[in-house]
Amino acid sequence: MSRPRRAVLVAPVSSERMARRALSTVVDEVVLDLEDAVTPAGKDEARAALAGLVSAGIADPHRSATINIRVNARTTRWHDDDMSTVGSLRGLSGVVVPKVESADDVLAVAARLDDPDIGVTALVETARGIENVGAICAASPRLDAVVIGYADLGAEIGRSPTAPPEVWLRVQDSVLLAARAAGVAVIDGPYLGVTDDGDFRRSTAWVRDLGFDGKWVIHPAQIATVTAAFTPDDDAVSRAERVLAALADSEGVGAGAVAMDGMMLDEAVAVAARRVLTRAGRS
Repeated sequence: MSRPRRAVLVAPVSSERMARRALSTVVDEVVLDLEDAVTPAGKDEARAALAGLVSAGIADPHRSATINIRVNARTTRWHDDDMSTVGSLRGLSGVVVPKVESADDVLAVAARLDDPDIGVTALVETARGIENVGAICAASPRLDAVVIGYADLGAEIGRSPTAPPEVWLRVQDSVLLAARAAGVAVIDGPYLGVTDDGDFRRSTAWVRDLGFDGKWVIHPAQIATVTAAFTPDDDAVSRAERVLAALADSEGVGAGAVAMDGMMLDEAVAVAARRVLTRAGRS
């Protein structure tokens, strides 16, 4: 994970007002959505509007977010046209692929991307996708993030949309471990409400404490809470910098071990320190 993805704002391409507002919002990443937020009848029109939105977003001198496009799933009739459009755009950071169920879903999308700077995010939101998440995360060097999609997954397995975050622990841990093993970012899917209320804050704190890197949001009002939750405080950043400096000094003089503040430092501690600095935007 080389850049912070604490708060990721999803906006429908079918609403120019909402898409442009998202692109001008202070947030780590914006996902312009061609999938769930666009009706079947509006797919062509939304796709046609995409180039103008991306160009305007890239040209905005005040823009802070990277831009990803969520295309329609491989199994839909819109996928090929979506990918052709994405291939013609410049300045994108990535493509979000929904309903990823196998490594082949990732590889097929990666094979259609010519720009080496465009990454792939796998949205895992089916039971089959969860079962195959290890292979999905390791499928391609282009894969740089995996996201849990609760709405579709919950509907498939019969879980209530109002279920507390703890009931998702097995799913969350399986995705988290697969992502860490493959070295990709792991992002929590959106909370299904649009307010910054107590339940939203609890679910955000839950995945933060599990070890996730960030969270999707569907309303700008939720960005500040998510960004703050996943941003290390000054003490954590200072300690991470000291850990890496101490390890670098130790390596420079050929020392086999080094201690700091009464704790032995090793590569595992260094990995955690680098993650802190990435979240803080200092990597």
